[in-house]
Amino acid sequence: MLILSRKVGQGIRIGDAITVTVMAVDGAHVRLGLEAPATCKILREELWRSIARDNAAAAGAGVPPGAFAQLLRHNTAE
Repeated sequence: MLILSRKVGQGIRIGDAITVTVMAVDGAHVRLGLEAPATCKILREELWRSIARDNAAAAGAGVPPGAFAQLLRHNTAE
């Protein structure tokens, strides 16, 4: 895991297409701005976990680590 320090208005680039910018800091809360192509799916961690859990329950089996992320990449490539 890469850990960076950024101030409000500063950002980072992920590859050529994704920019993450610190928009505001209020105590323990950080507001981020994300710029990415429409084909790039962006989910909050807790939402991703909830979807993976629901999918596993619907399938009646456990979800192998990374399976949901692989599915997202596959669907994005189409």
